[in-house]
Amino acid sequence: MKDRHTLREKMGVYLVIGSQDCGFSSEKTVEIVREALAGGAGIVQLRDKGSRLTAEERHELGRQLQQLCREAQALFFVNDDVELAVRLQADGVHVGQDDMQLAQVREKVGEAMYIGVSAGTVEEALAARNGGADCIGVGAMFATSSKADAGEPIGSKGLRAIREAVGRDLPIVGIGGITLQNAEQVINAGADGVAVISAISRADSPRKAAQDLLQIVRSI
Repeated sequence: MKDRHTLREKMGVYLVIGSQDCGFSSEKTVEIVREALAGGAGIVQLRDKGSRLTAEERHELGRQLQQLCREAQALFFVNDDVELAVRLQADGVHVGQDDMQLAQVREKVGEAMYIGVSAGTVEEALAARNGGADCIGVGAMFATSSKADAGEPIGSKGLRAIREAVGRDLPIVGIGGITLQNAEQVINAGADGVAVISAISRADSPRKAAQDLLQIVRSI
């Protein structure tokens, strides 16, 4: 059952990952997710962009990640692929500004699934809130090489403006170029959590990276 309090609580450390972030290996992707969940990641989003997986291989990867999330009492989201999210009965789906319209997504996934929307401006964030988004991913916070479509960084100032515009009720996760060194800035600017790709997927220990990020989020 959807619950914004639970969503906000789980998004402290939000791992976005796909096989393209893990040497195009589904097995490595599963292992990194397992470690990140053990370290305290509360949401995992399958974002398999530009990978070499077939549709069925992507479904199988999603199924495995979803099972790991269930065992860890974490939430499982799918990026952009609404059909896959519905097929897996994921906890949530996340769409960008150039993906399917929010109203269409809601029609396809129903009321029980969380919908996250990317926002880089106050106008986009307000449109997402008014359209019924359950949370927004704000960014790019900082320069990043992990997402080719991340756009120009908006920094803490941009996030703070979005938080003031949408109010305190809407869960916000910052994304884009977030590291252990700058995560505190993101939370101080009004985010409920940090969404990361390489900060965990490229870490020597994904488990420790998740633990360290969560400690930063919870200390503020």
